Amino acid sequence: MNKAILAQAANEARGLAMDAVHKCSSGHLGLPLGAADVGAVLFGETLQCNPDDPKWLNRDRFILSAGHGSMFIYSWLHLSGYEVPLEAVKNFRVLHSITPGHPEFHETPGVECTTGPLGQGIGNAVGYALSGKMAAAKYNTAEHTIIDNHIIALAGDGCLQEGVAREAVAFAAHNALDNLIVIFDSNDVTLDAMAKVTQSEDTQALFIALGWDAVTIDGHDLDAIKAAIEKAKADNNGKPKIIIAKTIIAKGIPEVAGTAKGHGEGGAKFVDAAKQGLGIPEGTHFYVSDAVKTYFAELKTQRIASYTEWNKTFSAWSAANPGLAAELDAARNSTLTAEDLLKAIPEYPAEGKAATRNSGGEILNQLAKAVPHLITGSADLFGSTKNYIKDGGDFSATNPTGRNIWFGIREHAMGAICNGIAYDGLFLGSGATFLVFADYCRPSIRLAALAKLPVTYIFTHDSVGVGEDGPTHQPVETVSGLRVIPNLDVIRPADAEEAAAAFSAAFSRQDGPTLLALSRQDLPHLGFLSAAERREGTLKGGYVLVKETAPLEAIVLATGSEVQWAVEGAKGKPGVRVVSLPCFERFDRQSAEYRESVLPAACTKRISIEAGVTGLWWKYVGTQGQVIGIDRFGISAPGNIVFKELGITAEAVAQALA
Repeated sequence: MNKAILAQAANEARGLAMDAVHKCSSGHLGLPLGAADVGAVLFGETLQCNPDDPKWLNRDRFILSAGHGSMFIYSWLHLSGYEVPLEAVKNFRVLHSITPGHPEFHETPGVECTTGPLGQGIGNAVGYALSGKMAAAKYNTAEHTIIDNHIIALAGDGCLQEGVAREAVAFAAHNALDNLIVIFDSNDVTLDAMAKVTQSEDTQALFIALGWDAVTIDGHDLDAIKAAIEKAKADNNGKPKIIIAKTIIAKGIPEVAGTAKGHGEGGAKFVDAAKQGLGIPEGTHFYVSDAVKTYFAELKTQRIASYTEWNKTFSAWSAANPGLAAELDAARNSTLTAEDLLKAIPEYPAEGKAATRNSGGEILNQLAKAVPHLITGSADLFGSTKNYIKDGGDFSATNPTGRNIWFGIREHAMGAICNGIAYDGLFLGSGATFLVFADYCRPSIRLAALAKLPVTYIFTHDSVGVGEDGPTHQPVETVSGLRVIPNLDVIRPADAEEAAAAFSAAFSRQDGPTLLALSRQDLPHLGFLSAAERREGTLKGGYVLVKETAPLEAIVLATGSEVQWAVEGAKGKPGVRVVSLPCFERFDRQSAEYRESVLPAACTKRISIEAGVTGLWWKYVGTQGQVIGIDRFGISAPGNIVFKELGITAEAVAQALA
């Protein structure tokens, strides 16, 4: 290890961060300066990567969980030779730059996930580690090892204090994710104050108690950093690793170093003097020395050579295992369509009844047979959410190929871990719980939508039909609350055929997440149209379920379990059309012509019915319409009684049509 050049690189990375934050008068200097020595060892020595192929299958995944310190990763990506030119560093936080205020997936080569909300990155790293363990067990053979990488997350006190991280690290230890390394930038400072104001735990003892390997080092000692990372990589002992790196926040700016003022841009006004103290030539900005450039250029050549050797192994593996190779390629470069997936799902009888959670379980198992990289999990509710893959095995420390993930009562971590799996792009992940607990994983759902991740949420017990469990478990506001998240498809199917299309839509979608809201109670099969017509209509988000047999007078719209009441309430009224609208978002993406064919503007007498809050329905029924819903919390009683008590009935529809 060339300690002199790495120390110089650390100081020049500090200089880049200072100049970038000073230039835009915005950003966070604390972590980029305090953890610069960690960055020098990682990016300048120990990270397995190829900057020319940021998505290399066997790369180490580096995740900046403390995403506010984004100039840390931008500086090191630039120095390492990724496609992050100096001009991009200069344009930190500038409109349309590839160096936004927090790291964003898809925007910057080398950025593995969208981070910023604290703790999420640790959960994402756990998801990456799970994916890596599963992939290694699935694809490595006795003759060829193609996956032996590590997931390395850099986190701060804020990350570790967040509940999502606490959930995720417990899951990681229980499942023996020893390919996971967390580097804790332990600088004893949070944003508002010194960390002792809000915490007093012994981090090393805490993580050891959870089942991690833990070591505390001087975060500015290059030898100690390298030794700790190399040991963490070498120990395949069934324990994730945490390296507690004691650092000085904002190191290099004496006026704020080691204090809460060093967290943000408070030290920016002192940068000229600070840079001189770091050995950066006076009067220069965004300075990188020729010596550092040469070092990283030579290192990049070495990394490409290692990458080339790995490619030889991969080619030999592919030739020896064509079936596995085809499966891996299909997983990484999915071309699945909803129509393809629907072929795997037999049609349901026109009559009969079933809860859509039960239909969903059957459908998921049919899809799992057709898509070997489809996996699923539940937050201690497999018995209720019905999304267990039969014969799929349980993911565990001793069975990393298991397709069923037992998340425990950790909904928030489940969401963040599913995001990590989706970021890695090797498996189609899904997680399940009761719909009312969506609020426990909402931040993760929001980030999946923002980062355009193909995650599927299988959330059951979707309405006041839950019944006796009462208002705490009746999600009257939840569906509408989720519908307002941009780029999240929320599908609430009315019966088994709509559920078939809903699952197929979810697992074929590549540009964002989908949430399936499924019923606990039985719903009748609505066989008014052919299965093909109903599936196609559901994929479009909305369709005419019952067409009028006389001049159109009124339209009744509904979703999920209330579609049956819409149909019943419109009976005997030949001028009434019934529209099933299982997914607002998919319907809104259809052409204006299609939407007009389903909801002609000329028909202004419209009634909607849904067992939830009414606010979002007005855009479909218009000012002359009527919305039947529940703008209050539920009640504890059998589900059929609750529906009647709250006015969600066929009689209410018929009365509105009168």
